[in-house]
Amino acid sequence: MKHAASRELYRYWTTLRGVRRAPERDEIDPAALRKVLGDSFILTFDRNAGHPVRLAGTRLCGLFGRELKGSAFTGLWEPVSHPLIGSLIAEVADEAAGLVIGAHGLTQHEPPLPLEVVLLPLAHRASLHARLLGVLAPLQVPYWLGIEPVRSLRFDTFRNLAPTLAPSLVPAVRPEVRRPHLVVLEGGRRG
Repeated sequence: MKHAASRELYRYWTTLRGVRRAPERDEIDPAALRKVLGDSFILTFDRNAGHPVRLAGTRLCGLFGRELKGSAFTGLWEPVSHPLIGSLIAEVADEAAGLVIGAHGLTQHEPPLPLEVVLLPLAHRASLHARLLGVLAPLQVPYWLGIEPVRSLRFDTFRNLAPTLAPSLVPAVRPEVRRPHLVVLEGGRRG
């Protein structure tokens, strides 16, 4: 992962997850993500609707020059990429593993903008097919941000984020410390 927001979100998600497949969606604390909140989003897992954006940060909306809430996440990508993006989102939920995507933001007049996208599953009542947490951030802040909107995303590369692939980003899970139970010993005064 190249972007600091991607690494921070992944660390937070991994810490919340612990030994589970994914953290519960209700455990996400926006205050804990305040540094990356502007680049963050939450998707509803709904293949038929193109995985609608449930929440989107202000920097992310500024990048596209519009409010993204309710927009189909797959619709943000070039049409040729829609099936691939839908399949990758399904894999994130099916495998309970994160995914980092390299992409380019396409505008009308400016050169393509390098972007990084991270997708992480969130559980809801033990189902991993409910919500996804993510970050979409430019690798460099363009001078035209807020003037020239990104019209679509071009897919470049992807990589699964398994703990064995990114060990420096995964906090060590502390083993459970067991305290001895109260033990009653026979003895004392007899008499």
